[in-house]
Amino acid sequence: MESSESEVLFRGRKFDVVRRQVQFPDGSRHARELVRHPGAVTIVPLLGADRVCLLKNYRPAADNFLWELPAGTCEPDEPPERTALRELEEETGYRAGRLWRLLGFYTSPGVMTEWMEVFVAEELTPGPPRPEQGELLQVVPLPWAEVDRLLRQGEIRDGKTIAALLYYQRFGRESQRANERR
Repeated sequence: MESSESEVLFRGRKFDVVRRQVQFPDGSRHARELVRHPGAVTIVPLLGADRVCLLKNYRPAADNFLWELPAGTCEPDEPPERTALRELEEETGYRAGRLWRLLGFYTSPGVMTEWMEVFVAEELTPGPPRPEQGELLQVVPLPWAEVDRLLRQGEIRDGKTIAALLYYQRFGRESQRANERR
C-alpha cells in the first residue's frame, strides 16, 4: 500500500492526525484519516519467577483506573530498548539488569500507525518512581496466580497488557531463547 503526501489535520504532543490518499494493492485509491504515532513500548517487569509488576493507571479516556504494564511512547530517534528502560524506571522505579524483546504488534491498525514493542525486564533493582506530570500511577507487584485471576475475571481491560501477559505466559521462555541465539 503506497501513500502520497499527508495533510496534517491535527498536531499533538505525542501523535498527529493526518489525511492520506492511499493506493491499495489492487490499484484503487482512497482517502484515509490516520493517527500517525512514533511507536511505543510496553514492559513485562519480572520480580523473580513468581511475581510481575503491574500498575493501577488512571486513564481519562476510560474514566477509571486500569490494570496495566508499564508502557510509553518513543521519543524522536529513541531506540525502543532505551524507551523501555526509561519508562520502566519512570513509572515503577525499577532499573533492569537485563532486558529482552518479546514481540511487536500494531495496536490498532485500522486507524493508527503505532507499532508497539514488548520487552521483558529482569534482574530488577528498586528505586523511587518518577511519573510524568499528569500521570496517576500505583505500582502493584502481584503473584502470577493473582494476574491469572484478574485476566480470567476480565479485570485487566487494557489490550496491550492482556496481549503481553498472555504471550509471555505462553511463549516467553521460547522467545527468550530465540533472542539469545540471534
